Amino acid sequence: MSDLINTCPIQLTDAGQLRHCLTTEGLPRSLLTEILDTADSFVDMSEQQVKKVPLLRGKTVVNLFFEASTRTLSTFELAAKRLSADVLNLNISTSSTKKGETLKDTLMTLRAMHSDMFVVRHSDSGAAHFIASQVTPDVAVINAGDGRHAHPTQAMLDMLTIRRHKGEFEPLKVAIVGDILHSRVARSQIHALRTLGAAEIRVIAPLTLLPRNIESMGVKVFTDMARGLRDVDVVMMLRLQKERMDSALLPSESEFYKLYGLTTDKLAFAHPEAIVMHPGPINRGVEIESAVADGPRSVILDQVTNGIAVRMAVMSMAMSGQLADKNTQPDADNLNA
Repeated sequence: MSDLINTCPIQLTDAGQLRHCLTTEGLPRSLLTEILDTADSFVDMSEQQVKKVPLLRGKTVVNLFFEASTRTLSTFELAAKRLSADVLNLNISTSSTKKGETLKDTLMTLRAMHSDMFVVRHSDSGAAHFIASQVTPDVAVINAGDGRHAHPTQAMLDMLTIRRHKGEFEPLKVAIVGDILHSRVARSQIHALRTLGAAEIRVIAPLTLLPRNIESMGVKVFTDMARGLRDVDVVMMLRLQKERMDSALLPSESEFYKLYGLTTDKLAFAHPEAIVMHPGPINRGVEIESAVADGPRSVILDQVTNGIAVRMAVMSMAMSGQLADKNTQPDADNLNA
């Protein structure tokens, strides 16, 4: 599904610590579990009187969003501030890149300002990897979504939500429903679920919204909702990525909702205790019925809460890995002596 090179080596220090977070693909189970365990410790912080910890005190986090996003940007900003970091939100629409400055020049300027972390959202697949490997390897890079490739923190907040509601992953049957073709979230979810040992991963979509050779990722493919949802423990709905569709892949939104929208009737095919998820923003009456989105089996708002905790975990772990990596590098002055 992706022609990008394996990003796992660049994400980790020689000791196996996280130093960048670019994709869930290839990360070991122990590290994914560490992210979940660390995030668990942050989940209840929102209920405390003091909502800050000093883990990133004195560090500068730059949110570098080349794609519009209110939800993801706000949760990353809040996560960084709860870690006591200084935060800069770079408005790309008014930045020097619009005046002809290259992306590399912009990043090197920010690096010269002693930035410690870039949170990058970009429409091009591989943008975060390019920045981490070619431009600023000594600045922690967190991928907040790149093209159709990956959205690792969204996948991990989904994993945390599942674990907090369902416990272990091994017994679970999980269905991912909707626009699989254009979804970086689906790709990251599949990689994470496989690594964490989910018993069965299903994708449900019309043929026009399924990538070629999707079965190679270890999933079962369904084009019928009733068959695909039967007895599943988790239903993960996806947003229709209309902005990424370059052709008429659907007859109409109403037809999609009729066949693939999650309604109370369709949810009845799932396990009676199945939970319903959605990465947001929700298109009600297109991907999901309001009665389901707001119903007792929906954990969508829990995903939002867990998103802050997961982003705090990933940011603190990546910064710790970067610092550890720098401390183990040979002293340049000694090498040149």
